[in-house]
Amino acid sequence: MDIDKQLDILRNGRCLSERDTHMICEYVKEILVEEANVIFVQTPIQVCGDIHGQFFDLLELFKEGGELPEKRYLFNGDYVNRGYHSVETMQYLLCLKIKYPKEIILLRGNHESRQQTQVYGLYDEVYRKFGNAYPWQYFCEIFDYLPLCALIDQKVFSVHGGLSPKIKRIDQIRTIDRRNAKEHEGPMCDILWSDPEDIDGWAANNRGAGYQFGKSVVNEFNHINDLILIARSHQLVMEGYKYEFLKKLVTVWSAPNYCYRCGNKGCIMVLDENLEQSFQFFEESCDSKLQVYGIKTLPYFL
Repeated sequence: MDIDKQLDILRNGRCLSERDTHMICEYVKEILVEEANVIFVQTPIQVCGDIHGQFFDLLELFKEGGELPEKRYLFNGDYVNRGYHSVETMQYLLCLKIKYPKEIILLRGNHESRQQTQVYGLYDEVYRKFGNAYPWQYFCEIFDYLPLCALIDQKVFSVHGGLSPKIKRIDQIRTIDRRNAKEHEGPMCDILWSDPEDIDGWAANNRGAGYQFGKSVVNEFNHINDLILIARSHQLVMEGYKYEFLKKLVTVWSAPNYCYRCGNKGCIMVLDENLEQSFQFFEESCDSKLQVYGIKTLPYFL
């Protein structure tokens, strides 16, 4: 399988075949099965947030942040749904994972699930582009294998959503059976769905899954695990990133002009060898403005 050829096909705006999609997914599963729930990552690293099927903006992200393998990337999940090109986004990232398995880390987001993809876009997109649901099944198998979080230089905890009242220590995440865990309850669900909020302690999440958690929770988790920062995504941030709780937590968002109408910035967080944090911004691609007709988009901003 010629991965460079596949990447060129995608960069030129074409989708890979069903057969190639199956082969790529099977190959990536062999890589991911060797990765633990908690991935240990060293700086320098670029941390990226939600992509949501905005494939041409993903290409802009790499143009701005630098191409692999000169730069190393950690993605916090939510590669699919909402945008028009979830299929190409997954195909591209999986090809990069095959070519540079140690230089790109793909974590799981709450949208990497069977239920979410049947409601918010990927399933319908697959059926429209392939005429059957088999590639959707291949992608869903990949979702089950994606690691849940990363620990950067033992000091920065990177995760899609946030924290769980069931998890005090990062070591507890290692024991989760990620391939068989329930999507809407339990500690895996919590870390994929939860959100920081200006509250004391814990509260129910208005998303219907996970929790809201406050400053005291973040301070305790960081203290117990000897962390300086929690880096997460999951929530639209108009400026591309947002610090909270005296810079003990940051939200990074990497889908510029989310849903092609929000007008927000796209952002990459850069961590250097000293764990100094800086941010690179990028605009949406001109190609992202290309309309795809016949698609009904759902008003989803969770």
